[in-house]
Amino acid sequence: MNAVFLGMACLLAAAAGYWILGRKTPRPTGTWAMGALLGSFALAFASYAPLFENAVEAVVPHVARLLSNCASLAAATAVLAVSFQLNLDPAEAQRRIRLRLVLFTTSVVGMAALFTYEQMTHRSPQVYALYLLLFISYLSFAIVDFLLQAVRQSKSTRRSSIRIGLRMAAAGCAFALVYSVYKLTVLISLGLGFHLIPDHSQCSSLIAAPCVCSVTSPMLAVLLICLGLTLPAVVYPISQARRRRWEAQSFEALGSLWQDLTAAMPEIVLSSADFAKGASNDSDFLLQRRVIEISDGILALRPYRSRRVQETAQGTFDAGTEKGSAAVEAAVVKAALTASKAGRFADELALPSAEAASRKDLRADTEWLLLVADAYAHRVGRVADDDQPEPVGA
Repeated sequence: MNAVFLGMACLLAAAAGYWILGRKTPRPTGTWAMGALLGSFALAFASYAPLFENAVEAVVPHVARLLSNCASLAAATAVLAVSFQLNLDPAEAQRRIRLRLVLFTTSVVGMAALFTYEQMTHRSPQVYALYLLLFISYLSFAIVDFLLQAVRQSKSTRRSSIRIGLRMAAAGCAFALVYSVYKLTVLISLGLGFHLIPDHSQCSSLIAAPCVCSVTSPMLAVLLICLGLTLPAVVYPISQARRRRWEAQSFEALGSLWQDLTAAMPEIVLSSADFAKGASNDSDFLLQRRVIEISDGILALRPYRSRRVQETAQGTFDAGTEKGSAAVEAAVVKAALTASKAGRFADELALPSAEAASRKDLRADTEWLLLVADAYAHRVGRVADDDQPEPVGA
């Protein structure tokens, strides 16, 4: 038990420290709220560990419960603050956060006062019931508040990492509600004097009753909420690295087509002065520049693009597929390059590629040109004497 709870506490504390202090990039919105969230959960996990509990209760009897409950409320408040700062305009977010902070402070002060009075009255069940009522009221309010926001935002967001993260956090809220129902049962039991649940007993197993509700459920809630809220931040650098690798690979894959076009038409090469200073080594900049230059080269070949070559290629390749259409386009471009070098204009111009016209952004343009470049290099052979590219394979 000590290893599980103290290990999680150390991990969450390290994550909180990294989130607040270890980030080299400018701190995004919600950084401090996220740090408070992770730190609060770290304290909550530490308070569950028997080693920590014995240490603090050697100073103040039964104070571990108060620390754990206050940390849980602080974490719930921080969860709401993160959600507000990410999803609302700054003024509205600040207004709602201030209201939750007032409720949180009131709850903590009230719990501390009731805890002190409870110890003075030798752990009176009635006073403990009031303490539980205050704790469970604010906690349930915060859980339901965040659950509604998470579900609503997960339906409207376009980023898959945010959508998955919010759904994980919503699942964590479900486990938190199990914990709230358990505490409510304890409260009703105390209020009616039944004492059905031995709330003050220590847990030695995560799957034993009632520990599965009092310890395991909040632990799973913490894990899912933390993972859900931090998932976009973890996925972002991974997705950026994958994007940069794709850009570098695409830049190289377009090299053969680009070299032939720029060799025939050097004027399509863009000047570096046309782009932002300092971007010359950025993969996104290099790929964008190459795509633009290839597109300009294909456009400049328009007077040499033969309708006869296009129809012949359509009979050779399956123009009904994306790869087939790319092969047809590659054949037209290769023949047009040969014709431009010889100064022979097309008798009848080829129709514009419908696939190329349907691409509306850089990535879509790149994916299309990658297919064309691959067909240009591997599926369309040399150009015969009649200006017809010989297919290497269909």
